[in-house]
Amino acid sequence: MKYHDKISIILAAFNAESYIHSCMESVIHQTYPNWELLVINDGSYDQTEKIIKGFSDERIKYFSQKNKGVSMARNKGLEEMTGNYFCFLDADDYFPSNSLSSRLEIFKRNPDITFVDGKIKIYDKNLEKFNSIWSPSFRGNPLSELFAISGSCFFGPSWMIRKDKNEKYRFDEKLTHGEDLLFYIESAFHGGLYDYSDEVILQYRKGHHSAMKNLNGLENGYHSIFRTLRDKEEITMNQLEGFKRKARSIIFKSYLGHFRPVDALIFLFKKW
Repeated sequence: MKYHDKISIILAAFNAESYIHSCMESVIHQTYPNWELLVINDGSYDQTEKIIKGFSDERIKYFSQKNKGVSMARNKGLEEMTGNYFCFLDADDYFPSNSLSSRLEIFKRNPDITFVDGKIKIYDKNLEKFNSIWSPSFRGNPLSELFAISGSCFFGPSWMIRKDKNEKYRFDEKLTHGEDLLFYIESAFHGGLYDYSDEVILQYRKGHHSAMKNLNGLENGYHSIFRTLRDKEEITMNQLEGFKRKARSIIFKSYLGHFRPVDALIFLFKKW
């Protein structure tokens, strides 16, 4: 594989001293060498900054800001990136050595591909005990699948995206939950095809991520996405209603799964 295409990797970090070193090492050990790692320290007050500055690779670009949230941190990376392709990496996750090359290979096979994903291995918080594997199962324009929150092409920030110089990529900085989903939906508005590698492209720590634990935040996040989509002319009523049904089902079942039946019932009778 030729190395003339640069891949930008955007890594937002907040108090990630327990994981950031292995996370960044996983990027350095990629078999595809033409990458830049944009690390945005989102106001950490532990040893995160010291660990990041311990790396001397010239492909690593470091930025520091006051704690403003993951969306604003990623937006800084999106503003600064210079690659032809870009992807995200959470500070407590890990790239297998072929993560970049396997996804880039899919792009090279088909110039109409805009988004490439891959399999994700899910481990415990120490990346020691293997729990399960998530495999994408959809090919084509992903917009309808994203509205349905089907799980066929959406797990989290695991997509690699072919950068369109005419598009302004940006996360909604008001969202604390569901920001990945809205970002992908808005990116897919302009068309483009989704495909995936059959190889594992991410090792994910289950138990450390907290989005699904903060159920009130999750509810507010999905509700905010619904309101945002409702105001867009491109959205059909069927798409909007499909999103609402699935989002409400996810939230209701999450409350029940966390033994909060009263909150589940209260939510059930809320109007959106």
